[in-house]
Amino acid sequence: MATTTDSREPDYDPPALLTRRTFLGRAGAGAVLLAGGLAAGETFAGAPAGARTAPAGVDPADLDPLALLKKMLAYDTQNHGEGGVTLPHAQMLKSVWESAGVSAEIIPTPKRDNVHLIARIEGATAAPPLLLLGHSDVVPVERSKWSVDPFAGVVEDGEIYGRGALDMKGANAAFISALLRHLDEGARFDRDIIVLTDCDEEAGPYGSRWLAERHWDKINAGMVLTEGGWFLAQRDGRTPMLITVTRQDKVYFNLDLVADGTATHSSKPNPDSAIAKLSRAVAELDGWLAPVALTPVTREYFAALARATDDRAFRRAIELMLSARSQAARERAAAVVVSRSPYPWLHRALLRTTHAFVIEDAGYKENVIPSTATLRINCRGVPGGQRPRDFLKQVRGLLDGRDVTVKLVGEPGESEEDTLKRLDEAFARPPSSIDTPLFAAIKDAARKTYPDAVFAPALFEAGTSLYPWTSRGIPGYGVYPYVLDNDQLVTMHGTDERISVEALKQGTEFMYRLFDRFRVR
Repeated sequence: MATTTDSREPDYDPPALLTRRTFLGRAGAGAVLLAGGLAAGETFAGAPAGARTAPAGVDPADLDPLALLKKMLAYDTQNHGEGGVTLPHAQMLKSVWESAGVSAEIIPTPKRDNVHLIARIEGATAAPPLLLLGHSDVVPVERSKWSVDPFAGVVEDGEIYGRGALDMKGANAAFISALLRHLDEGARFDRDIIVLTDCDEEAGPYGSRWLAERHWDKINAGMVLTEGGWFLAQRDGRTPMLITVTRQDKVYFNLDLVADGTATHSSKPNPDSAIAKLSRAVAELDGWLAPVALTPVTREYFAALARATDDRAFRRAIELMLSARSQAARERAAAVVVSRSPYPWLHRALLRTTHAFVIEDAGYKENVIPSTATLRINCRGVPGGQRPRDFLKQVRGLLDGRDVTVKLVGEPGESEEDTLKRLDEAFARPPSSIDTPLFAAIKDAARKTYPDAVFAPALFEAGTSLYPWTSRGIPGYGVYPYVLDNDQLVTMHGTDERISVEALKQGTEFMYRLFDRFRVR
């Protein structure tokens, strides 16, 4: 998921991109499988760039989303902050598309073996295209923490494990398998369908913004669908409860806490410790939550959640939160909502600006007490809720007297006010319209595939690569098309990432029905 300058997460091209490698000034986190391999434009067999074979029809294996997902997971596309190795993965997908008679093009970036793939299914009319946006890169893994090989597509107890299984190769497999099924049936669509498999979504300089600046004609569309909305289960973890489509991302920004102290020999501890000062500031922020801020988008989401849940106490807490007439009453009810929710971390994130401690840097030698300690805090604001500038002011007030500096991280050459103005623009950007053919298709597919669940538009607690389109007024939406329980949701960007095999198959059926709305009869 996902980094954008308009404030999203390392799921877009983020402002002032900072990786753990550059932050710590140390060596990288390890070599990526296949790094330094093929140059952009080369093929495995050494065929000339651009060479194509005659269409042979859709491979039956690619109609099975599980088989296609296993194929995707086998490619190590880890992105440690400066892009990944996505060329072999792109070449595999290019062959899938071309076997189905679909034109596909690999777009190299300045980084070796880091590429975008654009496939275009030609439609029957000149209606504005529908673009499917799915990233090929994934966040790094801590292999020692995993119970299985993260790049083997292991299936255990009805779940498929792998880095990217949830975010977002699983979604890509559902998108592509559903389209291939239509093509296998000889379908034509009422408009071009563009499938962009992009790189540098999890961080890096050559993501969707870079591509849009250079190849907008190839990705210009009337509507865009990417990752985002969650398909949530009831407390039993299986029964579909709430099917959502996101129409807005949270606002992404970073803060640095910096503490200074006296550098000296470690044999003489002193009270002026930079690390101790920083630790006290972290403890202060760790026990604090930003105020609840409900917006029209989040109010609609929580109202739908109240209708969807079979937990009466949970429903009552949501109703109290939505009807609260004071901030104090709203905060009390929100605390109960989070405590009762089967997805507590998700719902806490949708209620307020969040702050997460992500990278720490202090010290360089065991016999030296360092003079400086720094901590990166990743923040996500609710558009239309608390402004980033007000959040920053509140954090500074909380840490007043703690002897730490709170710095807003901006892009190179930006002043703090410049950064705040840019964030104000992202904060004020409206959600995508729900009056579009794509939104109608999503809603109809949800009704047909999950008839007993409630459908609702929502806010995405993270970020996506949608900025090049939404900044131009082109509506963009997000779905992860598989029902998840909380344990699976927590594995996103974490250990033992996985989704249910049956949920993937049902989600592919959802996507098939969505695309059916654009099929020419």
